[in-house]
Amino acid sequence: MISPRLALGAGCYWGTEKFIVKDFQKLYPNSIAKASVGFMSPDPKAMVNPTYRQVCSGTTGHVEVLYVELTEPVTSQKLQDLLQFFFQFHDPTTKNRQGNDVGSQYGSVIFCDDDGQKDIAQQVKTRLQALVDAGKVQYVGKKVETLIADLNPYYPAHEEHQQYLEKNPMGYCNHYYRFKGEWPVLNKS
Repeated sequence: MISPRLALGAGCYWGTEKFIVKDFQKLYPNSIAKASVGFMSPDPKAMVNPTYRQVCSGTTGHVEVLYVELTEPVTSQKLQDLLQFFFQFHDPTTKNRQGNDVGSQYGSVIFCDDDGQKDIAQQVKTRLQALVDAGKVQYVGKKVETLIADLNPYYPAHEEHQQYLEKNPMGYCNHYYRFKGEWPVLNKS
């Protein structure tokens, strides 16, 4: 059984939340039970309960994330679809950077709650790298830098940061679709 809990870092969490909670659920209705924005570190011994300002300083090691609980049962296909969608709206080839946002807090990270999630995340990342290598998907760089890490303590951001783009439709968002629709297929030679 695959855990329903994971966290996704894809740059500024406002855009990650909008694309996953709103756009992904248009494609897969009722696929997300709960979601909120906050902070998580790949280091389980990182600072406890960092503030937004501390995270933005780049000194805590935390990443801005969308913490997600998927509706159950969680199938490998549902998780694969979510992770493929995740790679469509951010650039996983720019380490610790998304557009104008630079720093470790803006890293591309998939925080997994179990080995089943890690296996699926690695398979999706490997397929994406093959697509980049074949020129089927184009980003700024040529190497997928996304970190796959264990789910660690999650610290929700302040309430004013939750559903920020829903409350502020003209608010800052540097996310956009790098490619849309069907996941590209490699031609077998």
